[in-house]
Amino acid sequence: MATESSSKSRPGISTFKGEDRALRAGRLGTGGLLLSVLAATAPLMVVAGVMPTTFAVMGIVGQPLLFVLLGVVLVLFSVGYAEMSRHVHNAGAFYAYISRGLGGTAGASAALVALVAYNALQVGIYGIFGFEVSGLFATYADLSVAWWIPALVAALVVGTLGWLKIDVNARVLGVLLIIEVALVVIFDIAAVSDPAAQGLSLHAFNPDTLTGAGVGTALCFCIAAFTGFEQAPVYAEETSRPHVLVPRVMFLAVGGVAVFFALSSWALTVATGPSAIVGEAQKQSAGLLFGLTEDRLGTTFTDVLHFLFVTGMFAALLSFHNVVARYAFAMGREGLLPAAFGRTNSASGAPGTGSLLQTAVSVVVIAVFAIADDKPTGDPTVPVLHLFTWFGNIGSLGVILLMAAASASVVVFFVRRGAAGAQAWRLITSALAGIALLVIAVYTVKDFDVLVGAGPESSLSWVLPGIIGLAVLVGLAQGMVMRSRRPEAHARIGLGNEAFQLEKAAGEAS
Repeated sequence: MATESSSKSRPGISTFKGEDRALRAGRLGTGGLLLSVLAATAPLMVVAGVMPTTFAVMGIVGQPLLFVLLGVVLVLFSVGYAEMSRHVHNAGAFYAYISRGLGGTAGASAALVALVAYNALQVGIYGIFGFEVSGLFATYADLSVAWWIPALVAALVVGTLGWLKIDVNARVLGVLLIIEVALVVIFDIAAVSDPAAQGLSLHAFNPDTLTGAGVGTALCFCIAAFTGFEQAPVYAEETSRPHVLVPRVMFLAVGGVAVFFALSSWALTVATGPSAIVGEAQKQSAGLLFGLTEDRLGTTFTDVLHFLFVTGMFAALLSFHNVVARYAFAMGREGLLPAAFGRTNSASGAPGTGSLLQTAVSVVVIAVFAIADDKPTGDPTVPVLHLFTWFGNIGSLGVILLMAAASASVVVFFVRRGAAGAQAWRLITSALAGIALLVIAVYTVKDFDVLVGAGPESSLSWVLPGIIGLAVLVGLAQGMVMRSRRPEAHARIGLGNEAFQLEKAAGEAS
């Protein structure tokens, strides 16, 4: 028989507070979830920015083949990751999965890494966004606008949308994404229809094009283009059938991204000729795509492409913002952040405190880089080469490590449940993906000076990746302290809303 004291909250455990502890279910279907996830990949930003950079810096013609190979690795990763999504529904997807497999302490570390990595990815985009918008003002309105002004405005708009319903955000993301993809496809068709002197060459898919010391680093560049597909489980609590929709969306996303980017990077080689793509990329940099569309599709199309380049980045900003807010919500709900983060906005059901945190981080970082920039217009050094490149690669390293750890957790999770035999092929694919991702992570750290454009002796080569390393260590320390001082809270890490539903049921039973 329950006593009065048993109805009170136990040390380290928050009692179930009602629906503000849970994200609203049934808000996303396959289409909305897919569009929210794909928006983070920012396809036009990849085609116009990442691809020319990879061609220019690495000097590797076989970038289309790299996208195919990475697609295979990430499909292998997705097999086990998707199966985990059938068993674990938590807005803190990566750290929830890692907690279930490798324990609460590892989960606490993964949570902090995820929060830092996705914040870095999101904040970094503000740099290139602000620079491009500043360029549009200069070109079409003859106005000189410092890059940080549109960046700050975008941060406030994104923060406001973060308070709105997730289905409204999905519509915003979807419209921008569909138009963006359509224009890239039009370029692809135009390039194939009007190839350079070498014709429709498939040389870029030749394995011989991947020989050389730059392949490992090129993989680091290319894997950043896929970032976003792994976010599907973050929205699991907001779908009506997460065990069906999340795996479906993940495979659609990673497969679609791999094919789309492989074909688009091949179209670039066709448009210039495989023998000329590296030289043209080094010459034109991020202007490569726009120069090619100008020749084939005219000025009006290129002007629209410039505008969609900006809106595509805005879609990515909004998508990453939503993910960061949900990670903060999940961490607050489980005691890894203050309890205020673990409650949703009563009006919209959105994780409002997490949204405010992400907005505040963005505004502070933009302000710091704005103060450091003595040439705020026309010079891409601070917004693009520093803010975008530094933070983008910090975030990519964090996500690569999280995927590798998640692959290991899949294996441990099913082995501990006695399901190794039934899940054998999924465990094999997870192990293979984990090994491949660790190799890519090693190359990322080893060549970080190349990734951020610093010299081999620059302190940036260890300070920047050290941010992720510090997050790993601080998270582990937090997990160990929780295990020692609040063992019940430690045991709840990764359970998400399940823990509160169980507590609610126990309270009702008593």
